[in-house]
Amino acid sequence: MNWWAIAAIYRFEMARTWRTIWQSVVSPVISTSLYFVVFGAAIGSRISEVEGVSYGAFIVPGLIMLSVITQSIANASFGIYFPKFIGTIYELLSAPVSFLEIVTGYVGAAATKSLMIGLIILGTAHLFVPMQIQYPLAMLAFLTLTCLSFSLFGFIIGIWARNFEQLQLIPLLIVTPLVFLGGAFYSISMLPPVWQTITLFNPVVYLISGFRWSFYGLADVALGWSLLAILGFTCLCLGAIWWIFRTGWRIKN
Repeated sequence: MNWWAIAAIYRFEMARTWRTIWQSVVSPVISTSLYFVVFGAAIGSRISEVEGVSYGAFIVPGLIMLSVITQSIANASFGIYFPKFIGTIYELLSAPVSFLEIVTGYVGAAATKSLMIGLIILGTAHLFVPMQIQYPLAMLAFLTLTCLSFSLFGFIIGIWARNFEQLQLIPLLIVTPLVFLGGAFYSISMLPPVWQTITLFNPVVYLISGFRWSFYGLADVALGWSLLAILGFTCLCLGAIWWIFRTGWRIKN
């Protein structure tokens, strides 16, 4: 393992974060704070509690997941797409660096950024609502796995995209709606039985449910299914990236 190469890629990607601090960190935090104000004031005044938890505190895990998922995809997809766009990726591919080291550098940086944003939003949430974390280690584990898995997914999108429009296509049209419909702002037990069954086909439900369990001990689905979903998605993304570098799809041609 070429740790020098991994560190070089990682430092380069993290340096881009500090150059664009307002776009990379401040903007997501402000956007999430607006969700707290709008949903906490408008909906929280009508829904006092959800399963014994105040509505303002109940939506905290969902808002963190929303920001973490979107930022993980955005950071990783742009990180690998831009070298492909300007042609410097060929220098990277010709260097004595394996695909595992390339992925570790780019995905590690993207996951670090998203994890940092998630923790900042968690700290910001304490300014708006009183809340507690029953299982902090489980919370960190779910948060880290989500950052890692969706950074891998974003890496795939960055390789797949042929232009900047395609770079935003899947996050805007597929991922964000799945998060909103995945129980970020409500419990799926509040839905009619038919829609509860349909919602279970949304993979994001399992992520938000497991993450919310680490806060309040509440879950829409069994914790084991949540762990299985996030680990399975991570393995699926790793397999897809291995195939991409093995075949050179959208990289060498």
